[in-house]
Amino acid sequence: MNDLLGPAFVRNARAAVRMTIYLLFTLALIPVQALAVAMKWPLRESLPVFYHSVCCRLWGMTIVVKGEVAKDRPLLLISNHTSYLDIPVLSTIGALSFVAKSEVASWPFFGLLAKLQRTVFVDRRRASTAKQRDAISERLTEGSRLVLFAEGTSSDGNRVLPFKSALFSVAERADDDTRLMLQPMSIAFTHLNGIPIGHALRPHFAWYGDMALGGHLWTFAGLGRTRIEVRLMEPVAADTFRNRRELSRHMHGQVEAAVAASISGGESDLTQGIAALGSAAAAA
Repeated sequence: MNDLLGPAFVRNARAAVRMTIYLLFTLALIPVQALAVAMKWPLRESLPVFYHSVCCRLWGMTIVVKGEVAKDRPLLLISNHTSYLDIPVLSTIGALSFVAKSEVASWPFFGLLAKLQRTVFVDRRRASTAKQRDAISERLTEGSRLVLFAEGTSSDGNRVLPFKSALFSVAERADDDTRLMLQPMSIAFTHLNGIPIGHALRPHFAWYGDMALGGHLWTFAGLGRTRIEVRLMEPVAADTFRNRRELSRHMHGQVEAAVAASISGGESDLTQGIAALGSAAAAA
């Protein structure tokens, strides 16, 4: 593994340079984005795309996108969640905002960045389901494209955790004028320096459990070039499903098959996975 990661002194030097440039670049753009948000300029949506694209190049990320963000409005994108690195990666594919747990708003530095990207903060306790539904619905009605990490937490990246059906409560909103569309989306970290990322390396990219954020970020910043694959599947209308549990199962199956295909590097896995979903739906 050390041969793949490189000498420690090289990794530390690379991390120091990248972190310094990242902080200077970020601090320079924070007041610009803050003004754009306050004045409701169109720049508030386009600047984050530029910012995250530059940051991803700085971190040595190569992002491969298969599919495209649907043009439907209102649109809720449903994704798996590996780490905080998902945010900059997904932000490069279009003007997106995210749904995050309320605790993120109080995080030093990153909480501010989340607010400047107009993140919707929700309390994910079951008793707050109605409030989180209304908060998400309001932003969707405004025309925002929101990304929901339906696992409710980050995982080790080797699998997709069960989706929490309560997070799909927005699909039950009462709105006769617009039809809510949901688009399944997957993200997978697939290669480091051209070598497939296996179980041993995946903790360098996945952030979960009790991992310290600072140490994890420093380790990642010292790595070489990373390939990340994002897949966007066909959107579906929320009202075509009988309830949010059925919708949750459908979205999970789509995302799970896409992640497996990205990690294995085969399209056949995705085709077979979707075919199996279709057979299961027909049997139901």
